[in-house]
Amino acid sequence: MNSIFVIKPYKDLGMWVFDDPERGIIKEPFVGGADTLIDLATIDIPDAEAGFVIVFSADEFPGYHLRLDWRRQEMSGNTYHSEDFGIDGWLCPALFKYFEAAPANIFVQLKPL
Repeated sequence: MNSIFVIKPYKDLGMWVFDDPERGIIKEPFVGGADTLIDLATIDIPDAEAGFVIVFSADEFPGYHLRLDWRRQEMSGNTYHSEDFGIDGWLCPALFKYFEAAPANIFVQLKPL
């Protein structure tokens, strides 16, 4: 099983979404503050709306930019806090396509395509 994952978010109809056909995910939207977190985190990535890369893991890895800290289960998803931006973001049940349980932390690297 992978411990580091990669997705390519992009904007569709004004919303941040991502596809991962191997996991049966097509145009999964980021909502509940996760969209705002992406807006803030991609401010220096040119043309991020056309697509950029998120590398993420429950374990620290060289070059990560953000650490998201688990706060609580909420509805069918989980809320994480970004100390860097001082905001919470909700991650939907698609999280469990990558992790068996909601990790205590998610380490994130953002890169241009």
